[in-house]
Amino acid sequence: MTIPGRPGELDEDEWAQIRRYEDFTTIDWIEDAMIERNRRVRYESRARSDPSSRHGPINARWVYDRARNAVNAAQSWVIISIAGVFIGVNAALISIITEWLSDLKMGYCSDGWWLNQQVCCWEIDGAEEGACSTWRTWSPLAPGRWLIYVLFAMVFSFVAAHLVRSFAKYAAGSGISEIKCILAGFVMQGYLGGWTLIIKSITLPFVIASGLSVGKEGPSVHVACCIGNVVARMFSNFSRSQGKMREILTAASAAGVAVAFGSPIGGVLFSIEEMSHNFSIKTMWRSFLCALVATVTLSVMNPFRTGKLVLFQVTYDRDWHFFEIIFFMIIGAFGGLYGALVIRLHMQVMAFRRKYLANQGVTEAVVLATLTAFFGYFNRFLRIDMTESLAILFRECEDGGDYDNLCQTSAQWRMVNSLFLATTLRILFVVVSYGCKVPAGIFVPSMAIGATFGRMVGIIVKATYRAFPEFGWFAVCQPDVPCITPGTYAFLGAAAALGGVMRITVTVVVIMFELTGALTYILPTMIVLLMTRAVGDLFGTSGIADEMIRFNGYPYLDKEEHGFNIPVSRVMRKEVYSLDGTGMTVHALEQKIRTEQVSGYPIVSRGPGSTLLGYIGRNELNYVLDKARQTQDLTPDMECSFVELQEDVEFTPHLPPTSASPAMGIEDHDAVELIETVTSDNVLKLWPWVNRAPLTVAPQLPLEIVMQIFKRLGPRIILVEQYGKLQGLVTVKDVLRFTTLENSRARPWDEQDVGGLIDEAWVWISEQMDRSIRWAKGLLRR
Repeated sequence: MTIPGRPGELDEDEWAQIRRYEDFTTIDWIEDAMIERNRRVRYESRARSDPSSRHGPINARWVYDRARNAVNAAQSWVIISIAGVFIGVNAALISIITEWLSDLKMGYCSDGWWLNQQVCCWEIDGAEEGACSTWRTWSPLAPGRWLIYVLFAMVFSFVAAHLVRSFAKYAAGSGISEIKCILAGFVMQGYLGGWTLIIKSITLPFVIASGLSVGKEGPSVHVACCIGNVVARMFSNFSRSQGKMREILTAASAAGVAVAFGSPIGGVLFSIEEMSHNFSIKTMWRSFLCALVATVTLSVMNPFRTGKLVLFQVTYDRDWHFFEIIFFMIIGAFGGLYGALVIRLHMQVMAFRRKYLANQGVTEAVVLATLTAFFGYFNRFLRIDMTESLAILFRECEDGGDYDNLCQTSAQWRMVNSLFLATTLRILFVVVSYGCKVPAGIFVPSMAIGATFGRMVGIIVKATYRAFPEFGWFAVCQPDVPCITPGTYAFLGAAAALGGVMRITVTVVVIMFELTGALTYILPTMIVLLMTRAVGDLFGTSGIADEMIRFNGYPYLDKEEHGFNIPVSRVMRKEVYSLDGTGMTVHALEQKIRTEQVSGYPIVSRGPGSTLLGYIGRNELNYVLDKARQTQDLTPDMECSFVELQEDVEFTPHLPPTSASPAMGIEDHDAVELIETVTSDNVLKLWPWVNRAPLTVAPQLPLEIVMQIFKRLGPRIILVEQYGKLQGLVTVKDVLRFTTLENSRARPWDEQDVGGLIDEAWVWISEQMDRSIRWAKGLLRR
């Protein structure tokens, strides 16, 4: 039902999504930087005025001051290191418990119930079924094993969903979308708290072991940021500075990816490419240190008892051939198609979930886990854990990689059918499972889908080579050396699917390089991901994290460039609540604060013209009024002055000499003393807390430039003035409201034509196949 009179004739759901922006609070990064700068200036001023800081004899006070300065300078690096250690320990424990719970669905170790299958059968080659006598299955009968497998999946999913619903609702989901918004300045109380950290760390192994088609790598970023937040909050210098906290969270997000893939450099690049708008060199070094410490800690704990950082880490030393590029491009095209299809289908599922299943989180998780286990048990690649499946699919056949006849020529077509079925079912399971009310990531599920598809393509290419070894393409193959390595196709397929759903390229290349350690396959990986990116751009989709941000209505400006071709005056708010610079009483000021629910007030001159004098926040006003009541009796008719007079200059001993808002960030005792100093008889002087140089733009400035200012500088509010006179103001919420209206006209989620998407994809595939056939025919005629 559309509602007339609303912009674009939006329906109720779309209008509700737009109005959600009014409920959010964002951080003003310019104000935060100003507060931090004022603290630093006052600290340095006091240090210079301290007699012990001057040149003189070395005494105990001098040593103490120098040691304190050194500790303050090294504090951020210490916090980063501590957070990295805890991130590595947490990741190792989660990996150990996850592997044990996953194996528990299949059986138990008679030597110790706490041992997983790998440790239980450490000295026995487990390639042959039944070779390990100490590992006992739950039942000698296949139906019994299947029933127990399903029951364990139900129990694990129920435990995880119930804990999340009861103790920490923010522990559900991946967390990458929300972390991106938090790094951009979105305030989400409790999302990085201790309870979220504990519950997500406990429930994540249960979720993965339940068999749900979700991964732990995305939630690992959320858990790592929770650890970084909890550690940094213990230090006052960081707990009161949003800018410093953002550096810690950015570094923690890099460490989360690093321990998930055993890729410290890839983690840093992930933070640069996906998580953060502004990434300074200082933040890059801190991210690298945090990722390095976390990875070293994980390596020392050695959770897989293999000396490798991840279960599916492999080494390739065999060269590839140039004729394989055509097959690499097919894999890349699949990654782009997979990303576009899954993202759009998933958005429809999320719309359905929000409308009908909002209060059925536990039931939904149990049903999905049951169905996944019910059908997945009968497929050899869906039955086992996804990381274990990746390790098997990545292997070369010559190095003990024959899992369940995977490398046998006699079973190659049965294996192709099994891989195709695993790819199809996994896609369906991922679409409906990602986003349910449990910790859920999409990294490894996408890699598993790409790996099964890539291995299928590799087996087909290898079968073609065996059937037609004399064909011109295969002339470069040496007869005594394996020509086609299906494991590398699985590896490239995993990279393509991950790049397709996340829409990242350089990060995936580096992660895959660190997983293999082989320079040989960097070029094929780049070719695959460029093809994936091209196909994804063809369908015009963003990464799933960005689409989830847009779907949830979070206040986040994406990195894409826009061309609206309109001035900021079309978007700004023209009705602005302002304060007169002089003449306003305390009663009138308090009345405005109570009745006008805004975050701050422009200060304008009295009389006609409304000349802009500055800006003051609502929190600053409440703070100063509270402190003023502690020092003197405020009468309702006391005058408030927001303008600095000439006689006020000599009464500012605690203020930085050159600051747009000199009193911002001062300590409580300094604030009380400052109020006593500058306040004269029957005049409450508020000018020290006024920002006398607010960020302003002209009404004619293009909206695209204003969006760049918001993204790069991070202000909460930009004032619009013309020849010194206030015209209006624009906020991030105003810009987001406008862009949401534009996007809703283009493609509302509830009205997406998935059938049209499939038809478009099929037409594109048909055209590419026709071109390939014509090219092959022309090659054969030669």
